Amino acid sequence: MDVVIRITLLLIGLCAATSIAAAEFPLPPPPDNLIGSLGYTDARYEDTLIDIARRHDIGYDQIRLANPKVDPWLPGAGTPVLIPGETILPDAPRQGIVINLAAMRLFYYPEGKNGKVVVSYPLGIGREGWRTPLGKTQVTGKVKDPTWTPPASIRAEHAEKGEILPDVVPAGPQNPLGQYALRLGWPGYLIHGTDKPWGVGMRVSHGCIRLYPEDIAKLFAAVPAGTPVTVVNQPWLWGRRGDHVYLQIYPVLDDDSDPAELEAKFMLWLKESAPAGIYLEPSEALTLLHKAEGVPVLVGILPAAS
Repeated sequence: MDVVIRITLLLIGLCAATSIAAAEFPLPPPPDNLIGSLGYTDARYEDTLIDIARRHDIGYDQIRLANPKVDPWLPGAGTPVLIPGETILPDAPRQGIVINLAAMRLFYYPEGKNGKVVVSYPLGIGREGWRTPLGKTQVTGKVKDPTWTPPASIRAEHAEKGEILPDVVPAGPQNPLGQYALRLGWPGYLIHGTDKPWGVGMRVSHGCIRLYPEDIAKLFAAVPAGTPVTVVNQPWLWGRRGDHVYLQIYPVLDDDSDPAELEAKFMLWLKESAPAGIYLEPSEALTLLHKAEGVPVLVGILPAAS
């Protein structure tokens, strides 16, 4: 199966490009739910995977998972790097902003555009112990050049390290919120930029959702107050493109999950959710689960309707 997967990737995305990933895609009509495409680029002498990820609007963990044999800090000049620009839309209503924490990606479904589209950006999320909440809320306000008032919990955390935070961090290049912030209906939670763009695509925040500076600038300009926001955690996704069926698997966020329990949950999920006519051998399914490369894998073709 691994050979088939790699041949499929090569056929889909052999050609290198200046920027393989895109932010805006045509919205496929249901049941299709796969957007974007895969591709390759050659690393430059000075590149790290963080550099390549930002250049192609991909998060760090996403590009690292898709390239498990590439040195993240020194890929080496000329090394081919897979750009995982293909994504399965979350299983959620296609409206407003939808965030899949497992994928560390945001999906925005703008209204009123000619032709339906979806806009997608990588993001950083809350680290263990500071998890980003799940559920539904909305954008309640927009702030350009925000100041940051560190809450007591974060001030205490920094104080333990000998770092004394000011009462208020003014707007500017050292502000961790960046230049733009979208306030959410959940008190204390924002979608915002960052002064540390290397953290996009990682679990590094205190629960807020951070984007690359260039991405939050575009999202801030496009999203009106009142936009609904849905946050889900879906590490396992079925994808459709015509009669081709894909499976996309991300690492689960619960790092302390018992491996046997995780395998049992995954096999039950497969049994209950697999499209009719699609079957994976348990050994093949578990191999994909443990690899968790975050790349849609072609797992079957639907039988022709009788």
